[in-house]
Amino acid sequence: MDVNKLLDIAVDAACKAGDFLRERTNLSVESSEGKDIKLAADKLSESIIIDVLSSTGIPILTEESGYLGDKADKFWIIDPLDGSMNYYKGLTDYACVSIALWENDEPVLGVINRFSNNEIFTGIKDGKAMLNNKIINTSGIKDIQNAVMATGFPVKRDYSDEGLLNFFNQVRRFKKVRMLGSAALMAVYVACGRVDAYFEEGIMLWDVAAALAIIKAAGGEVSCKELGDNRCVVSCFSTSRLMEDFNA
Repeated sequence: MDVNKLLDIAVDAACKAGDFLRERTNLSVESSEGKDIKLAADKLSESIIIDVLSSTGIPILTEESGYLGDKADKFWIIDPLDGSMNYYKGLTDYACVSIALWENDEPVLGVINRFSNNEIFTGIKDGKAMLNNKIINTSGIKDIQNAVMATGFPVKRDYSDEGLLNFFNQVRRFKKVRMLGSAALMAVYVACGRVDAYFEEGIMLWDVAAALAIIKAAGGEVSCKELGDNRCVVSCFSTSRLMEDFNA
């Protein structure tokens, strides 16, 4: 099955899950531990996506159920509801469905459905990034003092005084810093120029896997360093110059 056909299937899955989530009929909290919250809607959305993607025969890594199928170099990565707290609180503008296909630890394609606003972001490796079927590109911002950074405090990051101080020192150089509560949306906004950079330490792979594919297709620069247990340090930039300034 070629990548364009797989993209169509992923879009179908993301749209079906988004249609379900738009109704906001399953807001019951299944668990709330530490800084994390799980809703019934997370698992119900996941089951919709799995039902569609299973037709491809490709294994699936999911936020709620773990790894489904025999482990392979090519696998789907899904976050059925990114921004669960936003969704629960009625901030649905900052919640989405995220589906990615990875192969050999590299993003192949990504789909993000910002369902409350009917925005579908897509991207294919060595192809184009699209928002509702219109080509998108990064902002092209090169200088850190002119750039807007999106970031957040993921559930499993380092919350020690030293860890938070290091975080502050990393992001304070930017012109503005924004926290929206959805890693997938903050990251994919780099692809369309709504922000110029995105960075989170300790973020889960399924939160950002789709966005990384879309940003690369939009001409941006991405870095994803594994920390173990599907946690990553992820940084995304509109240009290589901006990435160099951040890492200097």
